[in-house]
This record gives sequence, C-alpha cells and structure tokens, in this order.
Amino acid sequence: MTPDEFRHAGHELIDWIADLREGIDSLPVLAQVDPGEIRARFDATPPHGGDSIADLLTMLDSDIVPGVTQVQHPMHFGWFPSNATLASVLGDIASSGIGSLGISWESSPALTEVEEVVCDWMRQLVGLSDAWRGTIHDTASTACLVALLVARERASGLSQNHGGVQGMDAPLVVYTSPHAHSSVTKAALLAGYGWDNIRTIECDERMAMRPDALAESIERDVAAGTVPAVVVATVGTTGTTAIDPIAEIIQISAQRGVFVHVDAAMAGSVMLLPEHRHLWDGVEGADSVSWNPHKWMGTILDTSLFYMRDVELLTRVMSTNPSYLQSSGSGGVTQYRNWGVPLGRRFRALKLLFHLRLDGIDAIRERIRRDLANAEWLAGEVADEDDWELVAPLSLQTVCVRHRPEGLEGAALDEHTRRWVEAINRSGAAYLTAAELEDSWMARVSIGVETTERHHVERMWELMKRAVVASAGDARWA
Repeated sequence: MTPDEFRHAGHELIDWIADLREGIDSLPVLAQVDPGEIRARFDATPPHGGDSIADLLTMLDSDIVPGVTQVQHPMHFGWFPSNATLASVLGDIASSGIGSLGISWESSPALTEVEEVVCDWMRQLVGLSDAWRGTIHDTASTACLVALLVARERASGLSQNHGGVQGMDAPLVVYTSPHAHSSVTKAALLAGYGWDNIRTIECDERMAMRPDALAESIERDVAAGTVPAVVVATVGTTGTTAIDPIAEIIQISAQRGVFVHVDAAMAGSVMLLPEHRHLWDGVEGADSVSWNPHKWMGTILDTSLFYMRDVELLTRVMSTNPSYLQSSGSGGVTQYRNWGVPLGRRFRALKLLFHLRLDGIDAIRERIRRDLANAEWLAGEVADEDDWELVAPLSLQTVCVRHRPEGLEGAALDEHTRRWVEAINRSGAAYLTAAELEDSWMARVSIGVETTERHHVERMWELMKRAVVASAGDARWA
C-alpha cells in the first residue's frame, strides 16, 4: 500500500468509524451470535490479497460488528466503563502511523520523553506528589505483576541475584481482600508466592479490608516464621467498588516493612475530582499505585498507569541490558524497558496526549461527576421500592442491586436474579452483569459509558422492572 492509497483508505475508514459511533445506539448491546459463528464466516485458508478498502468495510459491517459486544453503547452497564473516546482513538492512530520502536531511549527519544511528560501530567491531575514517577502498562494486571515482583525482591534481599525464592529459608506472604481483582491472585502465583502464601483478609460491612484483621494475620505469619512481603489494597473493587482503608493499611504494613501496592484500576479516574481524593487518603505512604485511564476516564485501551516511589529498586529488579541495546550516549535517560516485563513498547502516551489536548480535563471531570450523579439517582430509585434492595453501599458509579420477591430465598432467588439479568442481556436492549457477593447473586449496574445520559439510566431502570415481572412468568416482557 502506497501513502496515496493509504490516504484514500484511511479517509474511508475514519468515515466508517464515525458512522459506527453515530449509529451505535441502534445496535444490540450484546453480540447476538453463537460460538463459532464469526469464525465460520471466514475462509479456512489465508487470503491472497487484492481486496479493496470497500471490501474490507463491507466485511466489518457484515462479519465483525455483529460479533462485538458494544461497550461504547450508552446502554452498556456491564463490567466497568471501557471508554474509547474518539480524541484518544486519534492518538492511537497517530501512534500506529508513526510506527515507533520503543525498546530504548535511542530507538525513540520522543516516545520515552512524551511518556515521562504525560505520566507526570496525570500524576498532578490526581493529586499525587512529585515523589512518584510513572510509566504506561497495557493493563493493571501487568502493573500488579510488576509490583509483586518488586515486592518479592525487596522482601527477599534481591534473591533473584542468587538462589531466588527457591533458595529462601522462609516463604513470602501476600495479603489482599477477597473482593480484590482476580489478577492479584494470578500475579501472586506467577511471581512464585504460591497458593499457600496468599492471605485473603476479612472485610467489614462495606466490603472493605479490615485493618485489625490484616494486623492479626501479619503477626500470625511473623510468629510462624514466614515473611510478610506485600499487601495489595484496592480502591474500587471489581464487584462493588468498595474502598479499602488505605491509610490504616499502610500504617500497619509499615510496622513490619511490608510493601503496599494500591490497585485503583477503575476508580482511579475519580481522583481527577479533588472532592473525591479523600477516598485514597494515605496513598502517599504506598510503594506503588496503578490505575487505568482506559476505563472510566476514557483513553482507549491499552493505557494503564503505574507509579513507583522507589524507581531505583524497580529498575534493579526489572533491568535488562543486552549488548545490542547498549549506547555510550544515553547516560541519565529513562529506559522504560527496565520498568516492566516487555522489551518493546508502543507509543501509548500519544493516546493520553490527544485525549487531554483535544477533550480537556474539565470535560472529563464534568462527565465523571455526571456518572456519579446518575448512580445516586438509580440507587435512590431502588431504595424506594419495597421488593428491591441495594446489596452493597454505593461508593462510586456501580449500583449493586437485587430484586427480592416476597417468599423467594436461597437458590430460587439466585435463579431469579440470573434469569432476569440474562433476559435483558439477550434482548440486546441493554447489558449488565450478574455477580456473586457473599454466596448470593446480585446485579451490577456499572454507569460510566461516555454517551450514557440520565435518560439511558432511566431506561435501564424500566427494563429492570419489566424483566423481573417476566422472570416470574409474566408475558409482558418483550
């Protein structure tokens, strides 16, 4: 493809994307296909080329879009906001078009230094001090893995430089909440801590980690001869957006020199609002923090921020310096390959740069405040209904609800919950997720898509009330 051919095809593709976004509310939210259906639409043998851009756009319409659950749809209330603002899409296109190779400062000084600048802008925007330095990972799962690797090495005296964790006299222990993201356990296993050394700490009625239970667990482990290594505290748990008490957790951890990683993957966006930063009071005492602009804030995947206070420790653990990357002229510069697992990296910072420069932080903050207000409205509507209940305190933008008809309990109530949620999802009219909370099923209404306004939330509430009638056998549901 020549630059002129690219120019023509690119214009056609941009028009197609704009048309998709303009008409997205006419599409079903949940992909209405069966397993294997999309794959069957493609030839089993590789193409020979020669297709036109028109052919490919037709393919997108007929074979791709039907198999996409539309997380940019204003009636998407599932999982968490996964916004991809068009301003950040332009940054993603610019990144791909430049095609930069991020394996060292020398391979792309602009990639490195713009990432430094943008990470520092974001640090300021969420109120962190200048003691922190940041980088951009693909997801918070990767950031958590890096944090647990660094914590492992700090607790073991850089054991990777001799016998590794296999050579240690005592096992290292990880502490987290039972409501923490599944990536925490996965990272602990990948980092070599082992199932036997992962402690899930009891929570209070708000589903937040109990500091006294954490302290007791740490002291039991010390008495047993194990080494408390790291606490992963969550600001905005996946299920209910519960907020662990960061200040108390850090104070307890500091008494035993335990590393603290704060996972604020979804909820970190709310720290853009000065009036909500009390939710992570004490964060300055943590060792690392991660949060995802590619969720609620809206910078397109994959844009996950990871901040460390002790960058020297981070680079000692993660450094790689093969001969083919060494240079005599790069002293004192940041080599981001030494800040994480991959050697190479994309020019991810352009996505944040475009988003901030085109949309602006004021518009982003206004949208987040809108979502918080819409969640409060829905929670109030639920609380006013006798046969509906809030099953978790509303802390941010996720409303956790259950419809409880009189006399329905236990397994029958769980079946009712899953049935009416599935009815809404399969209808294509909206999407929300069911989840277990303390052995009972609930529905999560996660509000935060860029285009979701109050009338969409009102429509969701009407769908919910109609769906529970249908779940009880009423034919009025369509």
